[in-house]
Amino acid sequence: MAIQEARQLYGQGKVEDSLTHLKAALAETPTNPQLRAAYLALRDQAITNWLAEAETARIREDQRAAEGSYRRVLGIDTGNARAMAGLQSLERSARHAKLLQEAENAIRKKDDEAGRSILRGILSDDPANSSARRVLNALEERTTKPPMDPQLSTALQKTLTIDFKDAMLKQVFEIFSRTASINFVFDKDVRGDQKATVFLKGTTIKDAVEVVLLTNQLEQRVLDRNTILIYPNTPAKLKDYQTLAVRSFFLSSADAEQVANTLKTILKTRDVIVDKKQNMLIMRDTPDAVRMAEKLVALHDLPEPEVMLEVEILEVNRTRLMELGIKFPEQLSLAPLPTATGSSVTLNDLLHLSASQVSASISPLNINARGVDGDVNLLANPRIRARNRETAKVLIGDRVPNITSTSTATGFVAENVQYLDVGLKLDVTPVISIDNEIAIKISLEVSNIANQIKTTSGTLAYQIGTRTASTVLRLKDGENQVLAGLISDEDRRTTNKLPGLGDIPIAGRLFSSGLSQANKNEIVLSITPHLIRNMARPEMNQLEFYAGTESSLRGLPARSTPDVSPGSNAVAPGDATPATRTLPPGPVASAPVTPGVPSSNAALPAANGVGAGGAVGSGLLRWQAPSQVKVGEPFSAQLWMQPPQAVTSIPYALAFDPKLVEVLSVSEGDLLKQDGSATAFNQRVDRNAGQIYVTNTRSAQSQGDSTGTTTPGTLLTLSLRAVAPADATLLQVTTIAPIGVNGATVNVPVPSPQSIKVVP
Repeated sequence: MAIQEARQLYGQGKVEDSLTHLKAALAETPTNPQLRAAYLALRDQAITNWLAEAETARIREDQRAAEGSYRRVLGIDTGNARAMAGLQSLERSARHAKLLQEAENAIRKKDDEAGRSILRGILSDDPANSSARRVLNALEERTTKPPMDPQLSTALQKTLTIDFKDAMLKQVFEIFSRTASINFVFDKDVRGDQKATVFLKGTTIKDAVEVVLLTNQLEQRVLDRNTILIYPNTPAKLKDYQTLAVRSFFLSSADAEQVANTLKTILKTRDVIVDKKQNMLIMRDTPDAVRMAEKLVALHDLPEPEVMLEVEILEVNRTRLMELGIKFPEQLSLAPLPTATGSSVTLNDLLHLSASQVSASISPLNINARGVDGDVNLLANPRIRARNRETAKVLIGDRVPNITSTSTATGFVAENVQYLDVGLKLDVTPVISIDNEIAIKISLEVSNIANQIKTTSGTLAYQIGTRTASTVLRLKDGENQVLAGLISDEDRRTTNKLPGLGDIPIAGRLFSSGLSQANKNEIVLSITPHLIRNMARPEMNQLEFYAGTESSLRGLPARSTPDVSPGSNAVAPGDATPATRTLPPGPVASAPVTPGVPSSNAALPAANGVGAGGAVGSGLLRWQAPSQVKVGEPFSAQLWMQPPQAVTSIPYALAFDPKLVEVLSVSEGDLLKQDGSATAFNQRVDRNAGQIYVTNTRSAQSQGDSTGTTTPGTLLTLSLRAVAPADATLLQVTTIAPIGVNGATVNVPVPSPQSIKVVP
């Protein structure tokens, strides 16, 4: 009665009331097995339903509903591990959401390192947090290397231009200190008379410090919010000052030993501990190495791809037998009868035999009229779920015992039983590629007992007939492939007849018996892969990232994005004490230029005291092209240059949109050909990537000296054709690195892109 009432309450949605009713009845009769079974069944059903509702609410991001379902579970089962873990997960998700908001606010304030640190903490606690992963990927795409310290990031993003030749190293850092209001403390082993030559324009203080440290074999350590320690980059000093971090990685899919080998090989990390039991590893290294280890582990620890293989195996066996005719006796046997005395028959007895003394035996005469038709269809339809590169096996058949006997000299006989697999055996090994194609290695074997052989000792041995097929298929997700042709076709015809009489046409059938037997067996295999889970192709910033130099993971980072425009602060060496000066503004890229006539502000004077090989002055590049063209209309674009000093070689690269513009030809300009000089002009057009690579070199031997050219002129002429309409397509110089006399580096700013409107 109590059970029925409880079920009625449960059906009305009053789950807690039904369980309370059963629990009260169970308290009165605690030994009643029916009440206990009903209570446990209803409780388990309620827990399952509420946990499913909680998971659904979590997917909908309805945290309140999920929390309510988990608490209902704990109301009837206070120690339920899944409900407690679910509440902890909700609490962690709420905490992560708050931290994610803080990270986004920090990134908006350009405090990238603070945001990165928060995001790394979230992903360390919850690697599957897609929101944090998305924000971190966007941050990594924008910045190639994080600043040293979040508290120093703002000060180090100030820009400056410095020109130092053989200046005292501490004077250089004094300029950095005054500009960024940061203190620099030097180790006692840093040489006070060490000199540095630095020519940097429009760079951030952070990048300038990195360059000076790298080129002078120095390292740094952030001590507090406005103090940096400078020390020599030697093994002893690195042990004393370099900060180390300990990081633990719990792996869900990757093998800990394999990941450890990767870290040791790529990062040269020596302190790596592997825990096979928990599939985790612990490393101790510099913060830069730990950050790179996180990226490498993320590439390794991806979910293992899985595939569902839907297999159909059909075996068709047809048997046809026909036996018709008269089978006459095949032999007559004559034998002498034993003598009356029972003695052996002698030769004399054989010579005097009579008909009554000879026995005769003859085989029977048979009339055969038999027909047998047999059809057997065997169908197997297994569904196999297999992991990537793991072999799944299916056996449909019998394990036949094969007994072998071993006898010893003492007469002891030992029997050994071995089992043979007879039937249908299928082995499949899928190899899942990242483009959702599955290569399947298939091994199919079909066997049967063809015959039983009895040995002299009385044991049975089996003759096994088998057919095997092995192949490798490459199929797409959901693509079906049928493998057929494993056919065994046997046709036997046997005739027993009287010699001569059996060969008579038509009438010979009365003196013969024929047996016709046909056996045909065919196996058909159909396989269809259904991809359950595959690896997601990693983003480009995860596949390729900055990794320092061979000797240091810090190395020279990519240029940071300055907070203000370049040229705001410029520093020159002066006589003894560095002074500050402001560079004149650069030319306007869109202003019209007449070839061969330099602009008033086209070239900037070189800094005093700069020798060969330094970065000198500033040049001018300008585009000359129509502002509007029609689709299909050819047009020309010229790149004009005012060298700031004598140049002998100009390697550079241009970019265009291959979907909007077609490059017809690339021609050398007259810039380096002036004074009748011979030149070498090499160009390559990558039409798929939209890149033009050019190297133009002036031959000094033709002049008999090593002078370059300083006269402005046309550097390049492009013959183009518009192929599609667009509001604006850009021609731009992506990189240019002119070389002066004796290999000196000549600084030439990249011009603004040339915008061209393409009309139909």
